Amino acid sequence: MKQKGKYLITGALAGAANGLFGAGGGLFLVPLLAGWAKVEQKKAFASSVAVILALSAVSAAVYWMKGAMDFTLAWPYLLGGFSGGLVSGRIFKKVPVLWLRRGFGLLIVYGGIKGVLGL
Repeated sequence: MKQKGKYLITGALAGAANGLFGAGGGLFLVPLLAGWAKVEQKKAFASSVAVILALSAVSAAVYWMKGAMDFTLAWPYLLGGFSGGLVSGRIFKKVPVLWLRRGFGLLIVYGGIKGVLGL
């Protein structure tokens, strides 16, 4: 399959996860970009952030139009997320890929356990 086709399928999976679950695009993007589309690991992490920004904006707009968005609830998380994004973006180049993979894997495992067990 051509590379652009792989990117489109990967993006579609990420968009579907983001729209259905309100998050999770990176769950598809990072492994598929790095493994299937053969994008270098750190570029896959960084690229997924850019894609997730756009996907989140689209999903947020849809939720808002449907009356499901509560900006007063989201505001403190946006401020914290902005701060965390600034800090982690500055140290990203210094973090070894192995640590990024392990951290990402642990995050996926944690989310999966919470989702399955309903904790």
